Amino acid sequence: MTGFYFTLLAVLLAGLAARDQLAVAGLTLRQGARPGVLATGIAISIATGAAAAWAGSLVAPMLASNARLFLAAIALGLAGGESLLLSPGRNPEEPTLSLGALALVLVARQLTDAVRFLVFAVAVATNAPIPAGLGGAIGGAALLAVAWFAPEFVTLPLLRRLRRLVGAVLLLVALITGLNAIGFM
Repeated sequence: MTGFYFTLLAVLLAGLAARDQLAVAGLTLRQGARPGVLATGIAISIATGAAAAWAGSLVAPMLASNARLFLAAIALGLAGGESLLLSPGRNPEEPTLSLGALALVLVARQLTDAVRFLVFAVAVATNAPIPAGLGGAIGGAALLAVAWFAPEFVTLPLLRRLRRLVGAVLLLVALITGLNAIGFM
């Protein structure tokens, strides 16, 4: 159960002002609160969270304890790097009304975002993919729900700065975890 709570909390922090959340917020600001956008976002978040946990479940049994910890450190480093380096970019001026197009955009953004890297890291490090996947899916769905219900809040510049701070913390945690895995700490 610890993996669930840890993943949920980490996802909620790392997913603030993420690319997928800002895409849903931008779409909601332009088109209004369409229930299909919320349903699509939640479904995609659940699917990508489950995919990240499933990937962790495939890898974790093949590795020794220290190797799992080192792989988790690499995934945490990727999550931190994504939070620091990748900006959400601009939303299209005239976004399409297609929920299928939104689903493709969300899948593309979520498969390589900090949240899914965190889910993978926890699934590998703890060798408990189900709690990590549940925490990631619920957290990711909650983040997109916030973007749909309060798009003005999600687009605040303060959240982008907070995201960069979380990215720096993730990089520090990745460094400490990696050093611990190779026996320096």
